[in-house]
This record gives sequence, structure tokens and C-alpha cells, in this order.
Amino acid sequence: MNYPNLERLIEIIEILRSENGCKWDRAQTHKTLKRNMLEEAYEAVDAIDDNDFNHIKEELGDVLLQVVLHSQIAKEENHFNIEDVAKGISDKLIHRHPHVFGDVKVNSTDEILDNWEKLKKEEKPDRTSIMDGISRSQSALMSAQKISKKAVNVGFEWPDENSLYDCLMSEIKEFKEAKTPQDKEDELGDILFAVVNLARWNKIDAEQALLKANKKFIKRFRAMENAADKELEHLSLEEWDKLWKQAKITTSKKAN
Repeated sequence: MNYPNLERLIEIIEILRSENGCKWDRAQTHKTLKRNMLEEAYEAVDAIDDNDFNHIKEELGDVLLQVVLHSQIAKEENHFNIEDVAKGISDKLIHRHPHVFGDVKVNSTDEILDNWEKLKKEEKPDRTSIMDGISRSQSALMSAQKISKKAVNVGFEWPDENSLYDCLMSEIKEFKEAKTPQDKEDELGDILFAVVNLARWNKIDAEQALLKANKKFIKRFRAMENAADKELEHLSLEEWDKLWKQAKITTSKKAN
């Protein structure tokens, strides 16, 4: 297989980073590009949620740009290049799919995931704790869900869903009883962690659920802005409530 456009992209980045290239591109480092990497990944997720394939293609291109740019910077510093990146992920995929590339037999996706975790552990012998390897850069919700999942994988789990509800109610009670701002912050963190565990128990991605809730709130708030007959700052609580209920109905109809 030939991928001329991929080779062209690599060449373009090399030119942009060269002495006769772009000053901005030449000035970038792995650290200065961290935010770009995160933003492009989230924008790709937004495009996927919108089911807009032209937009998905565009945003995946932006994510690919980040991969190629980081690889070029590393190449210039004699660490690795894009070919090393491709080899590394290829080797990893083959190693972690012995049921496809080897002779391992599996009967379910659960077995596949169990094998994945075992092989992953073999690849990282330096990790001494089950909590090692959790990214410090991902969102707090994503981290919490991953932390919870890792604990559950070794047996640290609630006996049933009702016990999770009890835990959540207990944390809310402790938040209400907290006296200092620091105590309230601590208890609120416990509430959020309990909610994330409730999401995990129900096989819901907490990060995606909150992103959807954010989008839903924005859509409803815009509907309220359009429906208001006076400046928002002058609305009474009763008027806000009426507009909110109306916005819930109108935005639900548009969604359908």
C-alpha cells in the first residue's frame, strides 16, 4: 500500500520546521503543543457526536497533525521519528491481540479485555501499584472513572447498586454538615467520585455524560435567550422557571 498524502504531510511538517520554514512552527516544543493536542482530540470527539463525517475527517486531520508534529520535533532531537511511533503501536497491537495474530482462543469480549490487561501488565514490569499509569493530564472525571475501574479489577467493589446510592446519600449528608470551605471542597470531591462510580456501575462514560449535559444546557439557555421578552438580568425567578420549562419542551422537539 502507498500513502502519498501521508508522506506529503510528513514532508510539509519537515519544511515548516526547517530553517526556511515557519517561525511559529519552529518555535514549538512538546510542552507548548500540549494544549493543542487536548483541544484537537476534544474537537474530534465533538465531530463524532455530531455524526458529521466531513467534520470528523477534518478534525482527525488536526489530530494527525499533532502526531506528526510531535514526531518531527522528537526526530530533530534524536529521540524517535514517525516511523518509530508507527512501529511501536503496531507491535503493541499485535502483542495485545493474540486471539487475532496468535493462537489464543477467546469466547467473549470480557476475555479479550482480561487478556489485554494481563498483557499490558507484562509490558510494564516497573509499575508497582495498580494505580500506576493513570494520566495526570486527562480530565478529573476521566481519571476518577479509570481509578475506580482499576480498583474494581482487583476486587474492590460495592456489593450492589443500592450500596452505591447509600454511599452517595452519605456523602451528600457529610457535605451538608461540613463547616469550613476546605471541608466542603473535600466532601464535594467525595460526592463527585461516588457519582462517577455510579456511572461506571451502569456502564456510562461519566465524561461523555457531562459533555452531553453541558451541550443540552447551552441549547436550552439559548432557547431561553431567544424567548425572553426583556433583558435577562431583569427576569424574576418565576419568569426564569417558565422560560426553562418552555426551553426543555422546544429543544426536545427539535431533537426529535
